[in-house]
Amino acid sequence: MTPQVPDNPLIENIQIADTPSVFKEKWPYTVDRVLIINNTNDGTEKIKTVKTIFRQIRRPEFGDKFSSRHGQKGVVGLIVNQEDMPFNERGWCPDLIMNPHGYPSRMTIAKLMELLCGKLGALEGKFKYGTAFGGENVLQVGEELLKRGFHYQGKDCLISGITGEYMECYVYQGPIFYQRLKHMVIDKIHARAKGPMEKLTRQPVEGRAKDGGQRIGEMERDCFLAYGASNLLIERLLISSDPFNVYVCEICGMFKSDSVCRGCNTDKVYQIRLPYCCKLLFQELLAMNIKPKLQLVPSHERQEYTMN
Repeated sequence: MTPQVPDNPLIENIQIADTPSVFKEKWPYTVDRVLIINNTNDGTEKIKTVKTIFRQIRRPEFGDKFSSRHGQKGVVGLIVNQEDMPFNERGWCPDLIMNPHGYPSRMTIAKLMELLCGKLGALEGKFKYGTAFGGENVLQVGEELLKRGFHYQGKDCLISGITGEYMECYVYQGPIFYQRLKHMVIDKIHARAKGPMEKLTRQPVEGRAKDGGQRIGEMERDCFLAYGASNLLIERLLISSDPFNVYVCEICGMFKSDSVCRGCNTDKVYQIRLPYCCKLLFQELLAMNIKPKLQLVPSHERQEYTMN
């Protein structure tokens, strides 16, 4: 498509060119629809934008997120075959099994009502109002279920698909609307061995799109310390991040360019390894007329100097 220059003498010298974008995804997609937007900037310049919306059919996998209409969200933790799912005496088996501990934490009472009313609505072929804001009377719904041969609380006795025996507990079940959220593993999974680094701090860049590193934050650090994994913490935050070797004078505690301190006129200068961002912080403090000093203490185990 050749861009058209608007008939305006004020912008005759402006050159308009296409600015196409490249589709970078490696998985096959289907073009769902194409939008062409014409926008006018201050009435003098016409801007045409073409947007392409893609669609892809995906099968659920471990870690994909699902949610009901009541904010009761969760991720897939197990996918089993149809013959291994529990079933009732009528041969009906559920499509999804939810951990009941989500109810007291999120207090989704309306979801319990939707399960109960959905079962009665499917039996009657009618719509039911299953919300906590003046919905159906739960006691009346239970009585109607009792008349049709179901438990008045919506519970069923299921048979294990693995052992073929009755389960030792009742299962609260019924039809309910579930929706799949856009938070999927295929869009979030990321790993790297080596990759780009920041020029200023010499640390790995941030973000999956930039092929960045995995961030170890404050909470992850606390977990490493709680489990006594100090070597792993050093490996993640120093060796695999921004290690830097620098000379430090034992007397003045300042950085030196070589193994001699000309200010103190001594050769008691030792090479230590520290994060590059720490060295950068000390240089920024020096630029603010703040003089930090490093105090070297001997390590009796390895007979070398480390930073305190």
